[in-house]
Amino acid sequence: MDRLFTLDEARSLLPGLIEDVGEVISARADLAEIAYDRQATGASGLGGLPEIKGLEARIEEILSGWTEQGIEVKGIAPVLVDFPSVLDGVSVRLCWIEGEPELGWYHRTELGFAGRRPLPR
Repeated sequence: MDRLFTLDEARSLLPGLIEDVGEVISARADLAEIAYDRQATGASGLGGLPEIKGLEARIEEILSGWTEQGIEVKGIAPVLVDFPSVLDGVSVRLCWIEGEPELGWYHRTELGFAGRRPLPR
């Protein structure tokens, strides 16, 4: 059975998640810069294939850690994650996107991001 999070459980994981997101953002930016530089000039000051593989491995390690906890990774540019939950008897996803300071949104499971609403107070 898939993990269901209470709002408090999901919110307690958010500080660690946000810290990891900082690493993902940095690695994502380095990958983009290396790819651009290699295409434009044939080389990058940030490295080559070994650095690309290392950055990709680190991103995968972080994302795998989240999924092992039951967090659903929906995207990495921007980072978008869902925490499966139940709200008023309805299957929902507590939804967080890169840049938000707190977990304040949800959507019905079947609606996805387009159905996003603020969490009730």
